[in-house]
Amino acid sequence: MSLESFQLNGRNALVTGSHKGLGASIAIALAEAGANVGCHGRDPQPGHACDAIRAFGKKTFYFAGDVADDPKVCSGLIEKTVDEFGSIDILVNNAGIIRRAPVAEHSIEYWNEVIAVDLTAVFRLSQLAGEHMIRRAQGGKIVNIASVLSFQGGVNVPGYAAAKGGVAQLTKALSNEWAAKKINVNAIAPGYMATDNTEALRNDAARSRQILERIPAGRWGEPQDLTGAAVFLCSAASDYVHGHILVVDGGWLAR
Repeated sequence: MSLESFQLNGRNALVTGSHKGLGASIAIALAEAGANVGCHGRDPQPGHACDAIRAFGKKTFYFAGDVADDPKVCSGLIEKTVDEFGSIDILVNNAGIIRRAPVAEHSIEYWNEVIAVDLTAVFRLSQLAGEHMIRRAQGGKIVNIASVLSFQGGVNVPGYAAAKGGVAQLTKALSNEWAAKKINVNAIAPGYMATDNTEALRNDAARSRQILERIPAGRWGEPQDLTGAAVFLCSAASDYVHGHILVVDGGWLAR
């Protein structure tokens, strides 16, 4: 296999939740590998990813909207990608939120919000992108961002753990139906990453120490730690990889 198998020249991608953090790093990495990349976030103003993508000479756009609040956002994202680029060959479902509270105090509003963003939107976006890929009959790549909590229960995050467990199973279900159509559906399960979602944990000295003591790599993950896995799963190098959940956790689950 040559390094060209990891190139994304001529491919058109959408990365949700790419205003900053993990999504922005993934979007930039896909552009560096050769793809045109559409970006998305809830913030009305684009983040730095769009400028970085243009610096690689690739097309981009920014679509603002909440995938939980408005069902038209999911369809609008897919339509915008196709309108701007001509097709959607790659979808990275990265948009996600987390709400922390003990189970006895975890409100139904927290639960509904997390499930809507972290699971329902992943299904709807995958469904819409998959329909387009099937019609074109040229295959495609869908990469969902799962979590180590796809395998573990976590503490004080029941909605998040349930949603990410669902993402893992949804990945397998979609793969079972679409692998024969040359649509690869896989997931990346990050460990404890230094993002806004983990700020509360990192600011808790005792909890942060406990986490770091369990990570064999001895550090929190950084957004760029996911980019190699993302490029691999979006490229021809992974054409025979279906329904896999690739853990990128510094060794957390192996401990």
